[in-house]
Amino acid sequence: MVMRVSQRNLFSHMVGDMNNSLSRLMDLNIQSSSHKKINKPSDDAVGASRVLSYRNSIGAIDQYQSNIGEAKGWLNLADNTLVQVNTVLTRIKELAEQAANGTYDGTNRKQISYEVRQLFEQLINLSNTEYEGKHIFAGQKTEQSAFSMGLSLTSSDPNVTNFRVEGSSDSTVLVQFLDSGAVGGATDLDYRYSSDGGDTWTDATLAAGQNVLDLNGVRLTLANGTAVSAVDPDSNAVQDNGTWLWVRPAAIYQGDDEDAIDVTLMGATQDVSYSASGAFPEDTIIRIDNASDTSLAGRIEYSYSRDGGQSWVTGNSVSNAATPGEATLVVPGGFLQLTSNGSNIVHAGDQFLVHPRRADVNFEISPNEFITVNSVGKDVFGGVYTAPGQSNASAMFDGGPKNMFETVGKLLAYLETDNQAGVSQALEDLRVASSHVLTHAASVGGRENRLTVAANMHTNNKLSEEERMSAIEDVDVAELMTQLAQQELIYQSVLKSSSMVMRMNLTNYI
Repeated sequence: MVMRVSQRNLFSHMVGDMNNSLSRLMDLNIQSSSHKKINKPSDDAVGASRVLSYRNSIGAIDQYQSNIGEAKGWLNLADNTLVQVNTVLTRIKELAEQAANGTYDGTNRKQISYEVRQLFEQLINLSNTEYEGKHIFAGQKTEQSAFSMGLSLTSSDPNVTNFRVEGSSDSTVLVQFLDSGAVGGATDLDYRYSSDGGDTWTDATLAAGQNVLDLNGVRLTLANGTAVSAVDPDSNAVQDNGTWLWVRPAAIYQGDDEDAIDVTLMGATQDVSYSASGAFPEDTIIRIDNASDTSLAGRIEYSYSRDGGQSWVTGNSVSNAATPGEATLVVPGGFLQLTSNGSNIVHAGDQFLVHPRRADVNFEISPNEFITVNSVGKDVFGGVYTAPGQSNASAMFDGGPKNMFETVGKLLAYLETDNQAGVSQALEDLRVASSHVLTHAASVGGRENRLTVAANMHTNNKLSEEERMSAIEDVDVAELMTQLAQQELIYQSVLKSSSMVMRMNLTNYI
């Protein structure tokens, strides 16, 4: 069989061969410009899928590295701040050592007090350190200062424990009772106060039935029934010489705490008492699922939700025949304790919201691994704090020596009122306060080291991911250049041969 080869067939084959050669040449040129073997999914569908997976992994690693960098900024600043705090404490200890010297008189101690007061204010400034506008020692309340300047009370009398101080004063106010009796009692109580360290005194009277002392710009409220003792005004001795009060500077903590787990009953009747314990990671709602009201002694069916009630884990129950006056409901993170409150009835449908107080600011540094970058200032520096639900403030660590602000505040009060024995005691307490700050600095340093390890791990993982991705995606440049040169030669040959074939025509022989 003879097949005729027409000019049209020749032209079609020529164009097809030329386009194929040009397409291959263009693919190689694209690979040359991008240095990638896979520039679109059609180049290698399986390889493109694997490359996208590697890119997602590398993107996640980049985000973790960014989080680590941010966390390092917080912790490095906290570390430097604590070092500065300890430097200030060292200077205060030096001044306290001088003031505790028996050769110093009241005038010398008052002179030292001027610098100590400035250093006290500097400590408050350091405790309010910010990182990019966020206060690092205020728990999650990063938008407001952790501490503010205020007033508190030191007493020589252990009976004076419940009080409230309002107002302001540029110096310590020393108060002495001249009568013995009970605050708010049936008789008047005379007292006197001084704002210049005892150089001059103002006499005043606390009327019968009253419990507020007016100290010229400062109001001191004592609990009714507080027993006070008369002071010998001719004696400067503090020990066993009546009730002395020092209204002196204090640092008021305004941030978060992690001291308790709050429980709120969302139901019509409160017939049982309730509390929670454990380490709840988030808010948890516990719902009573009994078909009707039941007692603590019976079988209690319940569900719990950890996502605000969107989903519930059902089928939980507890039977309390052995302990009819109480029931313990177990949920992830801890326990809800129910106890009889006159009646021990649990109502069907009642819900208990368990809300742990949270203060940590956490950064995710690897999958499901978090690190805390802030601090609860009162646990580091002490100070005075009014807990949620409380009406009066109380000193952290029961006002003990670990409470840096209270220790320095007492020292300042004793310096301004020429109390050498008090200065000596404050000096001993300062050493404990300094050690407590350094302990927290060690905790910050440990977290910094953990970040360094995590950063190195992510760097190694990223290099490994990039190497595996490169083996799939990147071209061998030497091989590509050889292929490109060969393809250019092929294309030129196709063009030349095509031009020669297309010139062949029967008209050439007429």
